[in-house]
Amino acid sequence: MSRFKMLFTQKFPIIGMIHVDPLPGTPLYAGNFDAVVKKATLEADIFLQSGIDGLIIENMNDIPYVQSRCFTPETTACMSKISMTVKEVIRDNIPCGVQILACGNREALAVSKACNLNFIRAEGFIFSHVADEGLTNADAGQIIRYRKLIDAQHIGIITDIKKKHSSHAITSDVSLADTARAAEFFCSDGIVLTGKATGIETNVEDLQSLINTVTLPLIIGSGVTLHNIENYWNCADAAIIGSYFKHDGDWKNDLCESKIYSFMQKIKLFRNQAK
Repeated sequence: MSRFKMLFTQKFPIIGMIHVDPLPGTPLYAGNFDAVVKKATLEADIFLQSGIDGLIIENMNDIPYVQSRCFTPETTACMSKISMTVKEVIRDNIPCGVQILACGNREALAVSKACNLNFIRAEGFIFSHVADEGLTNADAGQIIRYRKLIDAQHIGIITDIKKKHSSHAITSDVSLADTARAAEFFCSDGIVLTGKATGIETNVEDLQSLINTVTLPLIIGSGVTLHNIENYWNCADAAIIGSYFKHDGDWKNDLCESKIYSFMQKIKLFRNQAK
């Protein structure tokens, strides 16, 4: 059984996104790191009280992104501090992961190890592509070895394929199915499918094409709402939701508690009907 399915035993787990405010060292940082930490912990509590199944902490507001080779130490340090305080809020009630943009997969593993998180979301895992922050080289071999090196074998690695906000022209001769099979071969713990950009619906036909292609969990990474969840319920294994849980469906806005609660109530109804 994959690490992801060992973490999430319920049907179709819903994973909420904590988009932390801009961090020190980034252009939009507002100058109050304590406020950044406090907001992340408040969001964690909102998600927990709404019945969410899991969380991912992500530095989404650190725009414009740089790749990990350009990170300065405060990024990893600040994400560690935030992750630790979020973990104190949720304890072991729900699984929690981290993603560090852009392509900070080793850094995310280090944070997970230090803060006792459960998984990371990795981009650039297989097949190089051109992202909006530049050329992204595949790093599966490096991060799988690094996970072993730091004794973090228990930490799952879920991986985007044909990633959003990117051009895949240099791998246009590699199909989605071949990409998914390569991710499985290179020891991914779950495959994340997205639309072309944040908040854009994931193509259902793309999802269906992978159902009998790989044995890994198929995770919807963008565009899920209360109104289209039925399109994915019997096709995918899980969903990561960020934009829809915000006011006006905009990832930059604050969480909307009523939307989270209503969505999770519908998920509970689906699960009861599936029993």
